[in-house]
Amino acid sequence: MSEFTVQGNGITELAAEFGTPMYLYDGDELAGGLTALRERLHPALEVFFSLKANPNVAICRLLHENGARAEVSSMAELLTARRAGVGPRDILFLGPGKSRAEIEACLDEDICAIICESFPELAVIDELAARRGRAARVVLRVNPNFSVKGSGLTMGGKPRQFGFDEDQLLADPELAARHPHVRLMGVQVYMGTRILSEDSVAENTRQILELADRLTAHLGFAPELVDVGGGLGVAYFDNESDLDVDVLTGLVNPLIDDFAARHPGTRLVMELGRFLTANAGTYVTRVQYVKTSHGERFAVADGGTNHHMAAVGIGSFVKRNFPIRVLDRWDEPASETWNITGPLCTPNDVIGKKVELPPLRAGDLIGVLRSGAYGPSASPVLFLSHGHPAEVLVHDGRARLVRRRDEPADLLRAQEPEDAPAEPVRS
Repeated sequence: MSEFTVQGNGITELAAEFGTPMYLYDGDELAGGLTALRERLHPALEVFFSLKANPNVAICRLLHENGARAEVSSMAELLTARRAGVGPRDILFLGPGKSRAEIEACLDEDICAIICESFPELAVIDELAARRGRAARVVLRVNPNFSVKGSGLTMGGKPRQFGFDEDQLLADPELAARHPHVRLMGVQVYMGTRILSEDSVAENTRQILELADRLTAHLGFAPELVDVGGGLGVAYFDNESDLDVDVLTGLVNPLIDDFAARHPGTRLVMELGRFLTANAGTYVTRVQYVKTSHGERFAVADGGTNHHMAAVGIGSFVKRNFPIRVLDRWDEPASETWNITGPLCTPNDVIGKKVELPPLRAGDLIGVLRSGAYGPSASPVLFLSHGHPAEVLVHDGRARLVRRRDEPADLLRAQEPEDAPAEPVRS
């Protein structure tokens, strides 16, 4: 009977070596997916990896080695990108709530640009740049008047904490003059995520490029950088289809070509996170116990939504399952219906509801596929103090640990100074 393998490494051996639960990444899939996309995209459109999707330094390094820049949203992500080898001028920093320390780090690292999201933030950037006797490179994040098309989660086009409303900027032609230590250099718009329509991506891109032309002319600065967002989706659920990259680039590339011809010095950016990493990752958890309850089968595993909150299906009225397979019996046909749950003391800890699988038994390895994006970093890993799972990357045929799992001592160490006296146990 066959088992799931990654570059010739069998899942049984991998689980024995690294334990479960774990996230398992296929480096060939990471590198190959990015390379295939870049070969089809217009050469003027740079791909920036959104670390929020998967902030593992090894993942960032591998994608950077294959041509990705970095978009970060926290101090730790900035340090991760730098540790992964990304040069400062290939880093963008965005987020609606940047601290002064984060803005100072952006200025001191001399990154490509700070993507600014509000008038008060712009004033802080101006102040901190003035102290350094320099001009800060700033891209304006715009919440446009037009609405998102085809997005699973809208990020603009309606009241949002993200960016300046388009009308606010159009009503403020003296914006640059009021901030002498800011060099306005571009526009960024991120309309939404999980877009699975090639036409929608192209239409959003067209409108963003038109907005960049309109807004930079009105505010009186040259468009040195235009970020068209991204939001390219991945098909997780039944009745969904992956984007056709050839169709997508066939629609988007002419738009980029026209804009680049009119603005030959402008850097054009597409941010991608989920699209680059989701298909490369598998969440691996081991069945601890099997049971029945009111006529339904349950497999209770050693990891669940504490590591994979996306599997809950938040935002959906009906629970929809990620693709789930029995990894150690890969080719055994499904014949039963199972609920896959984790170790948490909550009925919401269900990573698969009524999944068609082979008969399950304790010790089986369950895999949640397409799980390389928004995994542990977007999950309540400290719930019940189970901690972060191991992360393993298979690259060039060799499996290596790229993040060790949390042990109880790791979780306790941060709770009080190590030299603090222990509290006596009271009877």
